[in-house]
Amino acid sequence: MSMTEVTQDIQTVVQKDEEAVTTRVDEILESYTGIKAELIPILQQVQQAFGYLPEEAMSRIAKFVDVPECTVFGTATFYTQFKFVPTGRNIIKVCRGTGCYVKGSPRILEEVEKVLGIKDGETTPDLEYTLETVACFGSCALAPVMVVNDRVYGRITTDKVKKILDRKDQH
Repeated sequence: MSMTEVTQDIQTVVQKDEEAVTTRVDEILESYTGIKAELIPILQQVQQAFGYLPEEAMSRIAKFVDVPECTVFGTATFYTQFKFVPTGRNIIKVCRGTGCYVKGSPRILEEVEKVLGIKDGETTPDLEYTLETVACFGSCALAPVMVVNDRVYGRITTDKVKKILDRKDQH
């Protein structure tokens, strides 16, 4: 296969991805009227659909609500809930609050990083896991705490980390 053929194949895949994003975003926008006040709910719904905010989506949203693209980007960057790169199917959050820290959350974080081969803020190449740290979950009585998706795991030890991550019901 020549370099030209590879380049054409990559361009075809990118074009199909952009078309899929455009189609799905247009479907989402159909349920809105296009007023500026709908910007955040639209961003939330688009992120829910893709797991992040693709650049093409933000451009379409800007046109739809009639604001500059920088306004959409500025709004999205202001809120920590919005992501700009794909996240894993499973979001792992390790608490770094005082109670968890004292009870060993640095070791828990280190073990999760070792097991998954990623650092805080990163996603595994297969998009299976994203690792994040959180200032406090408010579950100090269960310290140290780790959350996988919406499931809270308390009194975590380094031995429990791999068992939790190997569970097949996370998805």
